[in-house]
Amino acid sequence: MATETVSILKTILRIPWHVLFVAGVLVIVGSLALYSASEGSWTPWAGRHAVRGGVGAAMMLVLAFIDFRIMRIWAYPVYLMSVVVLIVLLGIGSGGSVARWITIGSFTFQPSEPTKIAVVLALARYFDSQPLEKMRSILTYLPPLVIIAVPFILIVEQPDLGTALALALGSLTVLFVAGLPWRYILVSIIGLAAAAPVMWSQLYPYQKARVMTFLNPESDKLGAGYQITQSKIALGSGGLFGKGFLMGSQSQLNYLPEKQTDFVFTMIGEEFGLVGNMFILGLYLLLIGGVLAISFRVGSRFAQLTCVGVAMMLFLYVFVNVAMVTGLLPVVGAPLPLISYGGTAMLTVFLGLGVVTSAVVHDRPEQD
Repeated sequence: MATETVSILKTILRIPWHVLFVAGVLVIVGSLALYSASEGSWTPWAGRHAVRGGVGAAMMLVLAFIDFRIMRIWAYPVYLMSVVVLIVLLGIGSGGSVARWITIGSFTFQPSEPTKIAVVLALARYFDSQPLEKMRSILTYLPPLVIIAVPFILIVEQPDLGTALALALGSLTVLFVAGLPWRYILVSIIGLAAAAPVMWSQLYPYQKARVMTFLNPESDKLGAGYQITQSKIALGSGGLFGKGFLMGSQSQLNYLPEKQTDFVFTMIGEEFGLVGNMFILGLYLLLIGGVLAISFRVGSRFAQLTCVGVAMMLFLYVFVNVAMVTGLLPVVGAPLPLISYGGTAMLTVFLGLGVVTSAVVHDRPEQD
């Protein structure tokens, strides 16, 4: 009994509470932003967002007590299950002209989001089992490319190009950190550039429209360019300190589309100005930096690569959303993690943080 108590206390002390604290602050900010988005009401978004944040934090703490070696054992089975779900999704998925969600009653789930974690775990396990002398051979990287390509293609078929690219970039980061030589990276960049015309021809009409709008948003302000035009107006009108909580004209008068999901960062900028946006970015910097710092504290290669993969996933969430609403990238469906309304994306982030927490608690360097 005493031994179990000591073990529990050690686990509690090793939990990266600073990471959980920052994540909690982001959830609170998101709840307040969604409260404003619904014109001063906890329904339909803010209350649910807060509850989901509590569930996610609890899930993160539960994962802290699960031995990280179990996650290594289950890395491949979880990846295979994710692929199977993506295949099934193409046949039963809901979402009108797209097949991105599984709907059961009032519960809606987007399988492509947790697939990002599954791919990171599978890649980390693969490279953990490879001897260092094989890391310079191109053959070593063929299986990881297959691991990435299968879910990538399935997600593109939904179609959800934004999520597919985020999964690919985050996964390729794991390959780079694992030791992928620069010559292979340069060859890949040249190959992608050469294949750009072919990839363009394969895009859906609405995807091409988004790219063209990104290049010239002024060409159709009331049509394809409406979202980004209103986003820029809202951000600019916020100035340095913003108009005040619940006082954003673009958001409160419903000129700003999707203010509860993709464009919540814009709404915060309108109400709290550049200072509010910088505060949000500072919190994300602390969160991502905290996860990267943990990658230096764990003992195994599997844990290190997993932490880096989760950190990159978080970075891409933030980078794509902020770049999208400021006009630096085409408009895609990209939520702002822990702030935008959306249960699957939030729980995926907490799942990733839970995996990192398990790593820092149980995967200790030998000198510990």
